Amino acid sequence: MSTLLLLLILFGTGGCASGTGVPASTSAPPSGVSPTAGTAATITIKDFAYGDPLTVAPGAVVTVTNMDTAPHTVTADEGPAFDADVKGGGTATFTAPTKPGSYAYHCTYHPNMHGTLVVK
Repeated sequence: MSTLLLLLILFGTGGCASGTGVPASTSAPPSGVSPTAGTAATITIKDFAYGDPLTVAPGAVVTVTNMDTAPHTVTADEGPAFDADVKGGGTATFTAPTKPGSYAYHCTYHPNMHGTLVVK
């Protein structure tokens, strides 16, 4: 009986060693650290603007959140690197290019909207 009790105690408290109860792999990256491949990064569209350039790892999933009521796109200026169409108030995702570099983009509906995605 004491062996069973000891096993229950050992196995029952094994996951509590970190003190947080949350595996380290699910924590968010520290402030200022760019998302890596497999984690999400966000381009927020608000007041017909994309905001600051976004830096991501090659192949990262990028979420586009449209805070405006009008539809917008995030379309690479050169080639088919990415093209996300986002309804007003909606979200969309795309995969960042795997080749490092700076990718200018625009909104096909509103030619005055421009942004930059940096892949490194």
